[in-house]
Amino acid sequence: MKVNAQVFIIIITLCILSSGCEAKREHLIQGRTMGTTYHIKVVTGHFQSIAGLKEKIEKRLDEINQSMSTYIKTSEISRFNDLRQVGVKFKISDDFFQVMSVAQEIYQLSDGAWDGTVNPLVDLWGFGRGGRRQDIPPKNQIAALMPAVGFHHIDVIAPGYLIKKLETVTLDLSSIAKGYGVDQVAGVIRKEGFQNYLVEIGGEIFASGVREDGQQWRVGINRPRKDASVNDVYKVVRLQNKAFATSGDYRNFFEVDGIRYSHVIDPKTGYPVSSGVVSVSIIAGSCTFADGLSTAIMVMGLDKGIALVNRLGNVECLIVIEKQDGSLVDHYSAGFQTAVSGGKVQY
Repeated sequence: MKVNAQVFIIIITLCILSSGCEAKREHLIQGRTMGTTYHIKVVTGHFQSIAGLKEKIEKRLDEINQSMSTYIKTSEISRFNDLRQVGVKFKISDDFFQVMSVAQEIYQLSDGAWDGTVNPLVDLWGFGRGGRRQDIPPKNQIAALMPAVGFHHIDVIAPGYLIKKLETVTLDLSSIAKGYGVDQVAGVIRKEGFQNYLVEIGGEIFASGVREDGQQWRVGINRPRKDASVNDVYKVVRLQNKAFATSGDYRNFFEVDGIRYSHVIDPKTGYPVSSGVVSVSIIAGSCTFADGLSTAIMVMGLDKGIALVNRLGNVECLIVIEKQDGSLVDHYSAGFQTAVSGGKVQY
């Protein structure tokens, strides 16, 4: 039977526009970046291809690393840290400026609980490059580093400059840069015309649209126990067009006389936090913001953390407290339950 060409074109066009005609497929892209791994799932229709997408993603990630990796001696952040001039404008890329702008916002919102200059203390406590330790640093060594800690020692100037107000101040943005990487990779995928995808870098996530089966993306929160495996799921949340980040103190720590000292350092005291908070999960529109805020609330503690999130728009949190008897207690922000999983978190 002869089919009119015009009718055939109409049929094909309708098929393209109708999701029912498309054979959806979920693709996995994975690799390493920022000292960790990344996993990306992209849902395609019958006429879509992910050819060349991984190369574009890794190019973007490499650009971010060249800007903010302290492990690259020639990166922007390494050159800024080596700068020993006060009051001089240091030109930075748009990537660096965007992260520093969000960092400054979180620093101010959290009353200094998040602080990108705290890394010398992280190193001193044995959670950085200097190697592990199993003892508490001497008080005089902690005190000697405290004057150089303070994000207020750096001015962030539009359209893209940093100014040191203290010669010895240095930056480490590892607690926010992965989130920025997630946001930027999501942007690359979106620019290529894909609407349904999930991006994960080192546990920080952005979920767009839906899965291959039309359901919302499901994200697991690791059980906040020191002996829990990485596959031990404590809670499951459903995400759609949202970012998700979790911080915890149960992976990187040492114990002295039964007391746990974690890698999360309070920039105001110079000591690891001891608020009982073992895990903070944040849902927000931006993974950059969610990543930094989850670290800030680890330092702020339960009451101040919940109060801050409840004041913010489009942000929710789950804070897990470990009691003295070892039991875990969940605390939710006002809108967390309705923000995920149709009104409840799955256990």
